[in-house]
Amino acid sequence: QVRLVESGGGSVQAGGSLRLSCAASGFTFRSYDMGWFRQAPGKERELVARIRWSGTSTYYPDSVKGRFTISRVNAANTVSLQMNSLKPDDTAVYYCAAGRALSTTVVDYWGQGTQVTVSS
Repeated sequence: QVRLVESGGGSVQAGGSLRLSCAASGFTFRSYDMGWFRQAPGKERELVARIRWSGTSTYYPDSVKGRFTISRVNAANTVSLQMNSLKPDDTAVYYCAAGRALSTTVVDYWGQGTQVTVSS
């Protein structure tokens, strides 16, 4: 059974930091790209960070580039998202995702989501 379990969400003031973690099980983690998506109320779900299976390549959209950092530890089946300089616009439910070729439209597995709330 595939499981992606997020942790680390919560509430923070603008300018603060949060670190999200995702524990994966039930599939060959080291063979999958991993990513973090977010969805704010009334908005489409968007990819905010992706790391390739090898850990050698990352992607961030302009909206979070320079503030968010994704990392993975294949030996521990975990992926993390360090979020710094948070803004109210970062408020959303954040989802961990896995895919053999992860993209905005191709996701094999989803986590249940964790709420991040940034107050001004």
